[in-house]
Amino acid sequence: MAETINKRLEDLREVMRREHLAACIFPSTDPHQSEYVADHWKAREWISGFNGSAGTAVVTLTSAALWTDSRYFLAAEEQLKGTEYQLMKLKIEGTPTIAEWLGKEIMQSRHPYEDWSEVAIDGRCSSVNEVKELITDLRKQNGLTLRTNFDPLKLIWKDRPVIPENPVEIYPIEYAGESSRDKIGRIRQALREKHADGLLMAALDDIAWTLNLRGSDVHCNPVFVSYLLISSKSVTLYINKVKLTPEVSAYLKAEDIKVEDYEQVENGLKNYFEYNILLDPDEINYRLYEVVRNKGRRDNHPQTEIVEEESPVKRMKTVKNEREIAGFRSAMLKDGIAMVKFLKWLSECSDYSEYSEISVSDKLESLRAEQPLFRGISFDTIAGYGAHGAIVHYEATPETDIPLEPSGLLLLDSGAQYLDGTTDITRTIALGPLTEEMKRVYTLVLKGHIQIELCKFPSGASGTQIDILARQAMWREGLNYLHGTGHGVGTYLNVHEGPHQFRMEWKPAPLVERMTITDEPGIYLAGKFGVRIENTLLIVPYKETEFGKFLQFESLTLCPIDKAPILIDMLLPEEIDWLNDYHQRVFDTLSPYLSDDETDWLREACAPI
Repeated sequence: MAETINKRLEDLREVMRREHLAACIFPSTDPHQSEYVADHWKAREWISGFNGSAGTAVVTLTSAALWTDSRYFLAAEEQLKGTEYQLMKLKIEGTPTIAEWLGKEIMQSRHPYEDWSEVAIDGRCSSVNEVKELITDLRKQNGLTLRTNFDPLKLIWKDRPVIPENPVEIYPIEYAGESSRDKIGRIRQALREKHADGLLMAALDDIAWTLNLRGSDVHCNPVFVSYLLISSKSVTLYINKVKLTPEVSAYLKAEDIKVEDYEQVENGLKNYFEYNILLDPDEINYRLYEVVRNKGRRDNHPQTEIVEEESPVKRMKTVKNEREIAGFRSAMLKDGIAMVKFLKWLSECSDYSEYSEISVSDKLESLRAEQPLFRGISFDTIAGYGAHGAIVHYEATPETDIPLEPSGLLLLDSGAQYLDGTTDITRTIALGPLTEEMKRVYTLVLKGHIQIELCKFPSGASGTQIDILARQAMWREGLNYLHGTGHGVGTYLNVHEGPHQFRMEWKPAPLVERMTITDEPGIYLAGKFGVRIENTLLIVPYKETEFGKFLQFESLTLCPIDKAPILIDMLLPEEIDWLNDYHQRVFDTLSPYLSDDETDWLREACAPI
């Protein structure tokens, strides 16, 4: 693979020399700023060989580097071996920004290209805010400039996959809980409050949620490639029409939604007739922003003012209605049944060496597939045994797959898409004897998990204010993790949903009633093992006082937490009480759906400590 990547770099540099480019930047996103993208837009993976969901590759005429976060440090080091790429670890002291690195690298290689100071990035796959920030940062590096209208891979990526043409399907109102027409009415009201006449929607999960449609264009994410333009008088969906079945076309017509070809979105913006339009600068790509900004300057169309604010759809989508909440409960029940069947099967294995990371992942998926309304996994399962558990987003391949052994820890992070909800759960499982270090780390993670679950907080608090609860015990021992502690979860949509989250970095998005969010602290010791424990939570009322409305968390996830690694003396009485109460609820809820043998196993797994 390294040889292939180095050849691609040679081909890229030939293009760069013809275009007089000093560097090219390849982000991980698509024109919709998606976290997970269709194969057509996996430019960063194609040019670097690194396949994590987050990262940016940068190539100059003489060097190459890749920036990614702590979830992928170990995986990236392995995948970049033998290539020119230098790994840049985000949020680690001493790591330069992309602009700083480019300033230094381009200055060092100026001869004989001393006049080449232009850096290219595909403006169609970069958000407005990202491009604006990059323009400012590059300007500080000896006047480097940014070109946004060029995709060099069009010239060298010969077998590039086409944009998906998979059919779209209607998401039943019995699960959506609100009609598309009513959602659009609420969106228009929110736009009026922001003094905006219309909105261009680019986020694929926002579009799917708004229209009560689902697709399969992105692996594990039930979305479809499109744009949605809402004005005060009309709604237009920009999509490849081959994706629309007669049933979906009739549904859109009945909902009074016009349909235009996906590639016509620029013309739609040029012909947009209202005074202003809201463009979320974190969601809209720079190319479309420039179309609106230059409208009237280069043609005869009337000028349109841009309202640069967060799309109101993001937060609407995160607050679940009663049908969606009922769907989550149903999905978590099915998922809990599958997890118990899996954990019982795993505990009864007579010879672990017969099974590997991939085979246990396949087994779990097969058990989930037996459940009603199963539609697939919600992300690629992370099954990391031993040292692989320390690779935060490890995904076993035939080359890295290892057999299990009757000792140590298996970290299993997985989830499913059911028609009525999306699940995300992590359990770290003892397969046999453990070291004291393993037990201590496991218990610290469990303490952090429980403290989040126990939290009571005023409505509107930020997840950043709560994040410390997951880390305080491990910080006292000089331990930490660099990923977030929790993220929102969609309703048969993307498993990662925002903007709310638990995170060390300041994220002002408020936490309010009826949001879902995960609770997943972890500790990872490179070369040894990793521990993570995760439930998906629902934010529910706690009490009202003279100081306002207070909220708390309810665990939606129904699955026993392994007790074998726990050092009970490290737990506070309230933490023991929470674990026992949680296990009692898991047993009471799941046991009616299990066989006698499975119920007996679950009774022991949920026995109080």
